[in-house]
Amino acid sequence: MSNSSSISHFLLLALADTGQLQLLHFCLFLGISLAALLANGLIISAVACGHHLHTPMFFFLLNLALTDLGCICTTVPKAMHNSLWDTRNISYAACAAQVFFFAFFFSAEYFLLTIMCYDRYVSICKPLHYGTLLGSRACAHMAAAAWASGFLNALLHTANTFSLPLCHGNALGQFFCEIPQILKLSCSHSHLRKLGASAFTISLALGCFVFMVFSYVQIFRVVLGIPSEQGQRKAFSTCLPHLAVLSLFLSTVALCYLKPPSISSTSLDVALSVLYSVVPPALNPFIYSLRNEELKSAVWTLITEQFHTK
Repeated sequence: MSNSSSISHFLLLALADTGQLQLLHFCLFLGISLAALLANGLIISAVACGHHLHTPMFFFLLNLALTDLGCICTTVPKAMHNSLWDTRNISYAACAAQVFFFAFFFSAEYFLLTIMCYDRYVSICKPLHYGTLLGSRACAHMAAAAWASGFLNALLHTANTFSLPLCHGNALGQFFCEIPQILKLSCSHSHLRKLGASAFTISLALGCFVFMVFSYVQIFRVVLGIPSEQGQRKAFSTCLPHLAVLSLFLSTVALCYLKPPSISSTSLDVALSVLYSVVPPALNPFIYSLRNEELKSAVWTLITEQFHTK
């Protein structure tokens, strides 16, 4: 039995028992992380360099790509290091930093998806007021609010988690430092503190979810009222990438955190954690690029210009 003051490191879950499987996991994570870095990096560069993409939708997409990069860079490098060097150790400070940054980027992404929903709502339901409601200053303020809210949410959960006494060892049943796994090591009987932080986040997340549902109900009502079928398709096409990214985000989180305890197992928990922490950041840029001709054109122009300069 030990308390948190005597814990100098945690032991992450080993993804494989043999060297061959560890190498396979390293290669898999390497491929996913490189694809995510390249795709999100191209979107950030294309939006930043393409003046015709300096619109609210692409501004928020740039911010979303930054959160995706942050999520990938927070969890995957340490997992790759552990697989390659056959180790499970992560220091106490590094674990706390991983918890904070993952919660920060993950929360900011959810808030940005909520703001992007508002962008789609205004563009379809209130097109005449689009320039007023979503001017450059308003967009900057909304993006700053999303990042600040993510920061405060991450700070709250990190401080709450690592202030609890830990007396059930230091082995985590996950390949990265995840708050539920750390709470399993706690011997604190202060359930009120745990419930308070969880209730705050759940209330905030539920409020955003209700807002997104309400927005899309209004969007569908307006779109279905458009007389021409071509106009309906054009309006729907501007929402499809956001809906796809949002559905991927919410479905993977729901699978991970809302599954019945009776079907929980270590291998399933790891598979679901990869699904919600690694897969969406890697797929999001491809989802947006496939449906947006302007973005595809800007990315292709950026790539060809780089080749021509060389």
